[in-house]
Amino acid sequence: MTARLADIAAQAGVSEATVSRVLNGKPGVAGATRESVLTALDLLGYERPARLRQRSAGLVGLITPELENPIFPAFAQVIAQALTRQGYTPVLATQTPGGSTEDELTEMLVERGVAGIIYVSGLHADTTADMRRYEKLRGQGVPHVLVGGFSPHVRAAFVSADDRAATRLAVTHLVSLGHQRIGLALGPARFVPVRRKIEGFRESLAEHLGLRGADAEEFVQHSLYTLEGGQAAASALLERGCTAVVCASDMMALGAIRAARQHGLHVPGDVSVIGFDDSPLIAFTDPPLTTIRQPVTAMGQAAVRALLEEIGGTPAPPSEFVFLPELVVRGSTAAAPGSAHGRA
Repeated sequence: MTARLADIAAQAGVSEATVSRVLNGKPGVAGATRESVLTALDLLGYERPARLRQRSAGLVGLITPELENPIFPAFAQVIAQALTRQGYTPVLATQTPGGSTEDELTEMLVERGVAGIIYVSGLHADTTADMRRYEKLRGQGVPHVLVGGFSPHVRAAFVSADDRAATRLAVTHLVSLGHQRIGLALGPARFVPVRRKIEGFRESLAEHLGLRGADAEEFVQHSLYTLEGGQAAASALLERGCTAVVCASDMMALGAIRAARQHGLHVPGDVSVIGFDDSPLIAFTDPPLTTIRQPVTAMGQAAVRALLEEIGGTPAPPSEFVFLPELVVRGSTAAAPGSAHGRA
């Protein structure tokens, strides 16, 4: 118990005596200090004493794609923690191949009386999908927030990473290393984040290398957001003479590294590879992956804030909150073969 008190006190920045007063429900502790101690309990994984638990303010649905891509569990964890701290109970609903669709999961959550729903990389990101499903949800009085993707036809709050900035960061880094034949491996063209990444990629190729039109299109390869998809896309780009491949997900980047090795090439000596997301554990791959980090914590917390404001009756006007990604340089990028450029 003493060790636990010390841990909580250090995390909250208060004395052990203060922690003890909070845990025992004694008066004489400022509200902000009490909240800091309770947050420290949550962060350290300790269960709150029963008398200190907030009564559930209701259920909130969280709909994600499959959980094989580690970025989706990362979003789910941040969003679930933020909801729990506000007294809500998160209900995770996951789409699986051959399983329930987004519409079926939505219907199930609405039937259970959820206070609102957060969608991560849902049909709102698909330009071919019927956006009236979200208008129907609004008509049912169910607040909702959409993460990853944007549609002007949906009256809701959106939370997105700046996909154009992501590919601009990647290309600028690779050009600084002397690469001139840079490929882009990404998912199907119908998705909004894919289109935005292509726009940023084209802008950078034009700005840094003077490549436009068909000359730039040669370096764009669509596939699936999987390791196998990245392998197939990168293989096609390597056969076109690319010395660097920018991937739209970390999973695709791992596939690109596999493709390079199958071509007898070394990463990063012969081919540089950049991922996207900075998924958990991706720093420990071989080589450690250079990637564009999505600000998952900030995005997830913003989604929860926007949803709770709407639940509370003060919704933000339909808008998109855009978060800047960050280039994280590790071991999968290096100077282009034969280049005099040093490492950026």
